[in-house]
Amino acid sequence: MSTNTATLFTANDVPSQQGRRVLITGANSGIGYEAALELARRGAEVILPARSMSKANDAISRIVREVPGARLTPGILDLASLASVRAFAAFVGEKFPGESLDLLINNAGVMAVPARELTVDGYERQFATNYLGPFLLTALLYPHLRRKRGTRIVTVSSGVSNQGKIEFDNLQSERLYKPMFGAYSQSKLADLIFQLELQRRLSAAGSPIASTGGHPGYAITNLQTSGPAGVMPLGFRIVSTILKPLASQDAAHGALPTLFAAASPLATPGGYYGPSGFQELKGYPVPAKIAPAAKDLDLAKRLWSETERLTGVNFAV
Repeated sequence: MSTNTATLFTANDVPSQQGRRVLITGANSGIGYEAALELARRGAEVILPARSMSKANDAISRIVREVPGARLTPGILDLASLASVRAFAAFVGEKFPGESLDLLINNAGVMAVPARELTVDGYERQFATNYLGPFLLTALLYPHLRRKRGTRIVTVSSGVSNQGKIEFDNLQSERLYKPMFGAYSQSKLADLIFQLELQRRLSAAGSPIASTGGHPGYAITNLQTSGPAGVMPLGFRIVSTILKPLASQDAAHGALPTLFAAASPLATPGGYYGPSGFQELKGYPVPAKIAPAAKDLDLAKRLWSETERLTGVNFAV
């Protein structure tokens, strides 16, 4: 794939999605919403879970105003709760039995929670929401993915994965909690490791399913504007204020790497995409920088095994 070709990719280049069923987490706002809107516009049937049915239905109402006749299914999913993930996966299996999904986009997440919080399962909120929940959801929905060429699992990471480090003695930030360049960057590095390791396992099994991923760069969404607790750390707010006019892009442009990974015929199995501009902050989708740690095969195997233990699932492809 040439970089020049990739830079030309816009939402208008998303191919027809007629006959395809898509599930996007976090599609009630931000880049998830923009991705859902464009896929629905191209004819996809979209499953949109949110943490409440009212949020899911609100997103559906907004999409229908843009795409009358869109086929949309709401659901309830809180990725911070393993029980909620299991309940939602069971709902999908009952409503759409068998191999019924063509595309799974793990998009939902939280960022830079100011103070360390534990989920109902006792895990640090960012690690649970951004990584453990999506891993479990993918494992549970894997039997429902259609075993054919074109089926994809997309995992949304972040450019700050390059600053991340997997600390097995501090996975839940029990030793030290740093909101952004600690817990958040670790969770997003874990997402990238998962995306790449999943592709290795799919390839080894001879599966036609592809694992791809991307990051939105510096996209202005509710993650930046309000934060999960209504306030972002002071240092991050200062940097954001300086960078925002120069290096940010809106959610629609931030969704392009996800759409490229999800639908472009140029996206390759294991491909990871981000914006083309300075420091991958804004621009059109091109192959993104992959953190060296994400290429560590031993680290990937250890993280996979530990994640299976934490989530209580055996994820065999």
